[in-house]
This record gives sequence, C-alpha cells and structure tokens, in this order.
Amino acid sequence: MKQYTPMIQQYLSIKAEYQDAFLFFRLGDFYELFFEDAVKASQELEITLTARDGGVEEKIPMCGVPYHSASGYIETLVNRGYKVAICEQMEDPKRAKGMVKREVIQLITPGTLMDGTSLHDKDNNYIASITLFNDGTFGLSFCDLSTGESRVTLIQEEFEEVMNELSTFRTKEVVVSPDFSEELQSQMKERFPIAISFEESIDIPAVFSDKLVKITQEKLRMAIARLFNYLYRTQKRNLDHIQPVEFYQVNQYMKIDYYSKRNLELTETIRSKGKKGSLLWLLDETMTAMGGRLLKQWIDRPLLSIDAIEQRLNSVDTLKNHYMERQELREKLKQVYDIERLAGRVAFGNVNARDLVSLKTTLWQIPEIIHILQSISDPEMQRRAKNLDPCTELADMIDRAIIETPPLSVKEGGIIRDGYNDRLDSYRYASRNGKVWISEMEKNEREKTGIKSLKIGYNRVFGYYIEVTKANLHLLPKDGSYERKQTLANAERFITPELKEKESIILEAEEKSVDLEYELFIEIREQVKEYIPRLQELAKQVSELDCLQCFATVSEERMYTKPVFRKDRKLIIKEGRHPVVEKVMNLQSYVPNDCFMDGDREMLLITGPNMSGKSTYMRQIALTAILAQIGCFVPAQEAELPIFDQIFTRIGAADDLISGQSTFMVEMLEAKNAISGATENSLILFDEIGRGTSTYDGMALAQAMIEYIHDKIGAKTLFSTHYHELTVLEQSLKKLKNVHVSAVEKDGHVVFLHKIKEGPADKSYGIHVAKLADLPPELITRAEEILQQLENQDGKPKFAEESHLPDQMTDNEEAKQDIQMNSEQIFESTTTDVEQLSFFQEEPKSPASTRLTNKEKKVVDELKSLNLLEMTPLDTMNALYKLQKKLNKN
Repeated sequence: MKQYTPMIQQYLSIKAEYQDAFLFFRLGDFYELFFEDAVKASQELEITLTARDGGVEEKIPMCGVPYHSASGYIETLVNRGYKVAICEQMEDPKRAKGMVKREVIQLITPGTLMDGTSLHDKDNNYIASITLFNDGTFGLSFCDLSTGESRVTLIQEEFEEVMNELSTFRTKEVVVSPDFSEELQSQMKERFPIAISFEESIDIPAVFSDKLVKITQEKLRMAIARLFNYLYRTQKRNLDHIQPVEFYQVNQYMKIDYYSKRNLELTETIRSKGKKGSLLWLLDETMTAMGGRLLKQWIDRPLLSIDAIEQRLNSVDTLKNHYMERQELREKLKQVYDIERLAGRVAFGNVNARDLVSLKTTLWQIPEIIHILQSISDPEMQRRAKNLDPCTELADMIDRAIIETPPLSVKEGGIIRDGYNDRLDSYRYASRNGKVWISEMEKNEREKTGIKSLKIGYNRVFGYYIEVTKANLHLLPKDGSYERKQTLANAERFITPELKEKESIILEAEEKSVDLEYELFIEIREQVKEYIPRLQELAKQVSELDCLQCFATVSEERMYTKPVFRKDRKLIIKEGRHPVVEKVMNLQSYVPNDCFMDGDREMLLITGPNMSGKSTYMRQIALTAILAQIGCFVPAQEAELPIFDQIFTRIGAADDLISGQSTFMVEMLEAKNAISGATENSLILFDEIGRGTSTYDGMALAQAMIEYIHDKIGAKTLFSTHYHELTVLEQSLKKLKNVHVSAVEKDGHVVFLHKIKEGPADKSYGIHVAKLADLPPELITRAEEILQQLENQDGKPKFAEESHLPDQMTDNEEAKQDIQMNSEQIFESTTTDVEQLSFFQEEPKSPASTRLTNKEKKVVDELKSLNLLEMTPLDTMNALYKLQKKLNKN
C-alpha cells in the first residue's frame, strides 16, 4: 500500500495540532495549503486550486500564495472568522540533511490580529476568556493584544450579563474550556460574529506573573490565566507589552444593556451599522488613535462617581475657556502617533524603522504639550503636565540611530545613520570607494585597450564583469589577463584579476554592511523595549487629554452647557436638544424642549402624532444623561440631573431574523430586561409598547407595565404611546403625568410643532401623516370617512379606565381583576348598544332592537359563565374577542 511522501506526512503531523485553522505551510517562496484547507481557501481567497502527487494514487488538492504577499490573504481569512497557523522552514533547505525542519511560529486569530487594514486606528481588538466556576460565578477577562490592555472581572448574575460585557468590548474571539456549555456557545454565536477557541490550563504562565501583582483573588487569577495561557501558546513569544491586569466591577459604571446601546445608537446606527449618525460620530473630535479608542470606552461606560465625573467636567470647562491653548494642543496632538500600538509592535518583534521614526516624532511633541498645559493657570492642567513623560533619552537615541526616511524593510540596509557605528562606517567607506575604484578601472581599461564601448557592469548571478562587443574582441590583450565569463548574442563578458580583487572587497563590505545594519536595528529595538512601561503610561495620559479637549471642542462648537448633579433625584432640563439630530438638522432649526421630573412626577406618559418627535424627545433625555456621566457638557440651556445607575430603552422595532425572533418578541425581551433589572435610580424609555400585537393585548400589556413600574420600581420613566385610552391613568397613578407633542391643523394640513406640552394629546393625526407619505387620494378619502363614522359612535369601548388596585393584592390578582373590570365595561356597552362593536357602522335598527335577541342572550349567558379569575389575561381577551365575533356574525 502506498504511503504519503515524507513532506506530506510532515504536513499532516503538524496539521493534526491545528485542526481548526488553515495551515500556511512554507515551501520555498510560497505558503502552500493542502487537502480540505486548499479547497476552502481557494473559495474564500478566489485563488486557483491545483493538485500534486503526494505518494498515493489520488492527487492531493493544493493551492498557495507567495510568502511576500501572504499578509493580505491571511487578513482576509481572519476577518471572516477563521484562524491561520503560520508554519515556517526552521533551517536553510540548502544545508538541511533530509526533510527540512518546519514548525508553526504563530497562530493568527480574530482576537490576536496585530496589524493590517482591518485593525482600525480608533477601534480596540479584544479577545476574551470565560471561566465558569462551581458556584455559578463567571470569570471574565479581556485583552487587546495590539495595545497590551488587559482587564478581569467576576459576574455573579445570569449569562446575559456576560453577553452584555462581550458586546461592550466588541469582542472578536472568546476562549473557553473544552467542556464549556455548547448551549452557551450557541448563544454567543447567535448574538455576535465571534470565534470560539479552547484552552484547558488555568495556571498562570511564569512569563506573566509580574502582570498580576494587583490581582490577588484566586478566581480572578484563574480567569485571566486561561486567556494568558492561550495567548502564550498561540503567539509563541514573550508578550512584554502586556500591561498589568486591571480589575473592574460592572457596577462601577452606568449599566446600558445590549438592546439599549443599539436603540440609542451610541457608537453605531441601527440601520447601517456605521459610525455616522451615532453619538460617537457627533463627539469624535479626538486627534489621536489612542484618544479615539478611549472615547469609545468612555461612551460605553458612563461613570457613577460624582467626584470622577466632576473632575472631567472641570477639565473640560478649563479647556473650553482657553481657546488658543486648546487649538495649539490640537495641532500638537495631530503629530502624535499611536504610542500604544507602536509599543505592542516593538514587543511583538514586527516594528520597522519607520515605526521608530514615528515614535521619535511623537516624543518630540510631548515637551511642547507640557509647555501648553503649564501656560494654563489651573491645578489639574499643571498636574497633567507634570505626569507627561517625554522619554527624551529614547527620542535622542532613535534620532542618532535611524535616518529620517528609512525603507520599509529592515533586512536590506539603508536604515542606520552614518556615524552611529564605527564598523558599519568602515564597511560603507569600502563599499562607496569600491564603486569609485570600479569607475576608475573602467576608464583605464578603455584607454589601455582602445575600446571606447567597454563597460564594467554587475548582476547578482555573475557579480562584476567587463563587457566587450564581439566587433572589438580582437583589441583585447593576448596575455590571458581577460578570462571569459559569459557569452551574449552581441558581446562577451570577462573578468580580470584586478576586478576580482575589487569585487571581493566591495561585495564583502556590502554584504557585511546589510547584516550589521540588521543586527544594530535589533539592538535598538531591544533598547526601545525597555521603555515600554513608560510609553504605555504616556499613552494613557495623552489619550485622556485628547478626550478632554475633544469634549471641550464639541461643547464650545455646539453651545453645550455644564450639567449639575443633584442628590434629591430631581431632573431639570431646560431647552434640551437631541445632540445628533441637532447636528444633522442644523443648530438653528432644532426645536428645544424642557423636561422636569421629581418625586411627585416620576413618569411621563407621552402622546402625540406620528412623526411629531416623541421618540426623539425620549432619546435626547437619555443621551443628555449619558453625556453628563461621561464628563461632557450637554445640549441644553440648563441641566440638573440625578446620577442614573442604568438606562433601559425600548425604542423602535425590528425583527431579529438571525435568532428567529419576531418584532413583538424582541419588544417583550427588551421590556423584560428593563422591568427585571431597573431600580429607582434608573431611567426607562418605553416607546409604543404593545403595538406588535392586537389592540386589546397591547393596551393591557402597556397599562400593566406602567402600573408595575410606578408601584414596584419607581424608576424615572418616559412612556410614549398611541393608546390615548391610557391617559386616564393620571387620575389613579399619583406619580404619572400626561404630556404631549403638540401639532395644529392649518388649511386641512397638520403642522408638527415638536414642542412638549402638559396634558394628553387630543388626536393622533394619523391620516395627516398618511397624506405626507403621498398615499393615494382615494385611500385617504376613504380613511377619513371611516374615521368620521367611528368618531360619531356614542359608546366606544373604554379599555383603560381607572383600574388601580389596593397595594395588598398580589400582582396576579391585580392583573385578573383589571381584566375583569375592563371586560365588565365592554359587557355593559355591549348590552346597551351592540352596534358599536362593529368596526364599520351598521344600518340603524328599530327601537325594538334595544331588547336582546336570542343570539345576544346566548352571548351574555356565555360571558356570565366565564370564570375570569381563573383565566390568564390573554385567555380572557381571546374569549372576549370570540364573543364579539359571535355578536357581529350575520
């Protein structure tokens, strides 16, 4: 039986250790892929699939990419969620005895990408690990390998909280134990485009022991150890740039769950998934990549500490009031490169000479930035100036060593300055003078032989040579000093003893010069590596300063005001605006609105026409709170706010096709998150709850939610609705107030004023909105006729009359009695005027029709027989609906 060739056997033995990755197997100048890897890669990368003999009867599928251009292909695969194992030749094939030794030098995964076009400057690239402990606690750790940031926390709640953290960090890859629940893995994959990897060990690798000095709790150390083991095993190098691990607690920050962040469009819009139109788009006036990444982190995690918030606000106020200094600061920050990722590239070993010149340029800006901050008479600015470390000696060393515009490659020479190293200078002298010698020799040989076309050239195969056309060969000396080296069509090439000597000197000098330059660059890189902790601290200080100037710039340009925080839970916003909508619309055309909420006014029930701005108003309150708690000024004339611990939203509706959930189910899940998680210090925004189901179901749910939040939670709540019947709840719920978005009719057309006023709206103007959408005139006319018929009816069903019940009743009893009371109202209306239950008005009946018919009596008897207190609200509404259909049936 035939066996695979030794090379294919070697491939298969290495591939066995990397079953979940594409194996890029180095063969000469190519990375080759075989078997199933080749078939899949040819499809994903759109490269030609071929085949080769592997020692067995059937040829083996094969494809490949040139090693010098492989990075683009690797990045494409990684961006699509795949992993790539790089297998290199570990010895020179010309000197190898037998099969060339090969081994994987790095596993590149979505969470360990270090460079490439997909690694956006202002985005982190986090990899996470999840460890489930026996007591049900989740240990959660994160690391951005490109910057070295690492964090760890414990979550003692349900897995949804873990998912929320993964969402906040925008995690690309999660590392779990091999026996981690497949159900939980599926939940993660359904929610996020995420790669899942496995690591068994939770022992701390020795090379990372100094990174955990601040982490003493055993669970936390085990949680981060799993991630560090995976990184060390897959990257196969010392990751010196990994920063000391920071412990954080989820409850240190305002909680905004996955749904609410999406609904509020904090960092990306719902429709396009892009930055434009989001709060991040509005705010991002950062000048550095580091500042851009930190800004996104601040938006994701608003603060809860008033002291920490006010420290940011005071710095923003100072920079806002020092326009000239802030502009100078912005100009200097423009020239600051990404220190964090430069430090990562140094540690990782893939930094080049241009990166080091960028680092030098950055460090040269720091003394200028210090001077600008010192010129501002503010203690906080003075403190920040003192904390900036210019690393002057490092900048000077790079300047002495590296030329101003070095080539991209570090292995081909031309990167080290003259005068930096004596031995290199001597090689260069020989090389440069050797070329002068060659020029002089060419001149002498022309004079000696009389051949004016004689020239001395060079190529990599034959080295230096003297080229003479065939027509002039008879003029060469006959003493044998010209030794034939190569024959061309029209010329002959020769070598002489003198040229051999010069060639040896020149080539040896050039070769040694290139090798020495590379050695010197590695030494310089190692010296830079010693500065990594100082560079990372500098990056932290600069990125914070960049975010603060960003807030100051936006606050001044958009005319924002400094918020004030209250401990009595009052919320007072005067002339508030939606920051993003205002920017899109133009500052002058946006209609501002007030908002007042206190202990006697905890809930606002908002009614008004479609397109009038209810959702915009609700969002602007939430965004104002978020802006304030990240330390930015807010879009209002005046803002006094409580500290919100959480914000929950249910705004807009869309089917979640990926997880197979309907609009209504998504709506209910988002509502459930708010109702189960909110406290009295939370902010809840509910927009059009219940519209995804029937009218009665929707109103029942909406009213029940309003009462539950009012009685059981006490959170500040904005609840917009089209169910005008709910406005009567103001009479029974003492902390609920009606407000509406005003509109007026002019010449038969509706004009939206976008102004919030007290009290309920008097009508919805739905048909007017349909006119604005240019629906057919015939359809509009018919709708107006139907509306007039409905409005002329005397006794429409009153669903949401006063139904607030005594506190001692259970939630279930309240719901049942609420339904029973409402059903009695419907029954009462039915027995007095059956015709109102018809959607389209029927022909008038004779006075005798006020007596019940046999059919009506049967319906009444069936209604009386229902045991409403033993039925669920939904069962009750379904039963009532069936009875209604019986009454209306001809």
